[in-house]
Order: sequence, then C-alpha cells, then structure tokens
Amino acid sequence: MFTLSDIPMFFVNFFIILPIITLLHEAGHVLIARVFGGKIKFCIGTGKTIFHIGPLEVKKKYFMEGWCQYEDLTYNKTWAHVAIYAAGSLFNIIVILILNALIYADILPVDLFFYQFTYFSIYFIFFSLMPYRNDAGKPSDGMAIIDVIRYGKAQDPID
Repeated sequence: MFTLSDIPMFFVNFFIILPIITLLHEAGHVLIARVFGGKIKFCIGTGKTIFHIGPLEVKKKYFMEGWCQYEDLTYNKTWAHVAIYAAGSLFNIIVILILNALIYADILPVDLFFYQFTYFSIYFIFFSLMPYRNDAGKPSDGMAIIDVIRYGKAQDPID
C-alpha cells in the first residue's frame, strides 16, 4: 500500500532512477550505432533544451522519455539496424545482471534503490520491445525492429 512514507522514494524513482535507466538504454543504441559507423543524435526528456553534450541533448522534462536517431551506417544491413534497436534493452538487461551479481557478491548492499532500479528497468524493457507507434507516429524499439525486418532499412532518419 502506498503511504506518505513512500513519497520520498517515489521522487527518487521518478527524478533519478528512471532518467538513469533511460540514459543507459539510449547509450546502448548509441554504442551499437557507433560500432556500425553511424551518425548519432540522442535525447533525454521533452520540452525546452537545457543543454547539449556532444550528440546528447538534455531537455527540461528529463524524466519523461528518451530517443536515439542515427543515419549513414558504414554497415547498412538489416541485421545492423535490428542490433541497434535491440541494443537499448540489451544494455538494460546487462546492467540488471551486473547489479544482481554485485549484490550477490556482497559488493553492493541489498537496498530498495537497486530493487526499484531493476523493477523499472524491466518495465522499461517490456514497453520498449512492445511493438507500437506513439501518438506522433514514432515507433517503439519493437516496432522499429519489425519495420526494419519488413522494409530492410530504418524508417526514422535524423531530423
């Protein structure tokens, strides 16, 4: 049951854990796109831009969402596009496994922070891989994978 004592952890989840999970997810896309020689642009949040660091753009509502766009792959094959779209969720899974291994090895404590991190990571993975298009017509990673397999190339170039 949610009580007043849960409110601080809610804010930690919403304003710290979820943006970290989003950043790790987008880092997976970025790393694999760079492996395949792609030009990358990625963003954390929505709304007015607060700052840029290289290809990363951080927006005012940094806790809301994230996206990564790429183009000009050196290895422009269907499997490369699938790997890029799957990489975000794969990175989330790898981080979950590393955290659990560190907790099991008594390097990290058993803590609500890590429990919530794992919970929200799994939630993030689930909705990332679910095939759908948002209200603006942008595909989830799962839908982008289906589109790439169907059409043989990415359909979402950098703006």
